[in-house]
Amino acid sequence: MASPFSDLEVEEALRPRPQSVAFDLNRALSSVLVLEARISEDAFTADTLGTERIGNAVVISPDGLVLTIGYLITEAEEVVLTTTEGRRVHAHGLGVDPATGLGLVHALEPLTLPVMPIGDSRRLRPEDAIVAAGGGGRAHALSGRLLTRAPFAGYWEYHLDDALFVEPAHPHWSGAALIDDGGALVGIGSLRMEREAADGIVRPFNMFVPAELLPPILDDLARGRPAAGSRPWLGVFTQELESHVVVLDVAKGGPAARAELRRGDVIWKVGPHRVTDLASFYARLWALGEAGVTVPLTLQRDGDVFDVEIRSMDRASKLKKPRLN
Repeated sequence: MASPFSDLEVEEALRPRPQSVAFDLNRALSSVLVLEARISEDAFTADTLGTERIGNAVVISPDGLVLTIGYLITEAEEVVLTTTEGRRVHAHGLGVDPATGLGLVHALEPLTLPVMPIGDSRRLRPEDAIVAAGGGGRAHALSGRLLTRAPFAGYWEYHLDDALFVEPAHPHWSGAALIDDGGALVGIGSLRMEREAADGIVRPFNMFVPAELLPPILDDLARGRPAAGSRPWLGVFTQELESHVVVLDVAKGGPAARAELRRGDVIWKVGPHRVTDLASFYARLWALGEAGVTVPLTLQRDGDVFDVEIRSMDRASKLKKPRLN
């Protein structure tokens, strides 16, 4: 196929071989599609995520449900799937779950492709053979290994209790399928990261969202609604710096922007509780209730310490709703 990733093939030495896995490799890889999404220039996420997004997606049901990473389809006006054979199929974005980061689309015509079963990444061991696959067949698949599983906190008000970290890094990881030794889907590609190995060389790796997070939220996600109510959102981008939570930026038009938080502010407390990292900050924030709750913060700015109350909101209220292609 003429893939958008034609210049990002996996090195031959890293590609899985059909005889080296215990499942039908070609059948499994045919379930992985290229996903292209077009977003309006006036969309809320256009500046941060772009208006032309390309990644991957995985067929998870015979009636055309396809799983991907949510940021690819957030506010998408048009979604197109491309099969390994090069067939292009229009699709409709159903929903994005902000808690897990997973996204769901529905093909608008029959895909007639194999379904990849949802597995459980908690059964993975570092020595287990796994395959990370993007759309385009074996040239876009690699044999990998699980580095570790650990909590992950993102600067955009995002936290996973148990993310999967895998190497080597896939060249086009967004929405890529992580496949276990039985041919089941155990993760969806989210990020490319880097680490310094024991030999001092900096090596890239990927973060995957565990696939077992999908079944409990699948019905809600298919209906475009949050699985457990909407978390309070401040629209603040933060980082950890020497046991402090420091503001990097604020989302335009978000609660933090309206409250005039600014770059360099240190978030000392949420209510009476001291926060020293992103995980504790998010935990205290989300424990206050659902979107709309007032969030009391203690900030430090230029040597001054002061309190501020911010009325949170639902992040989804800032986003354009999916529309049928």
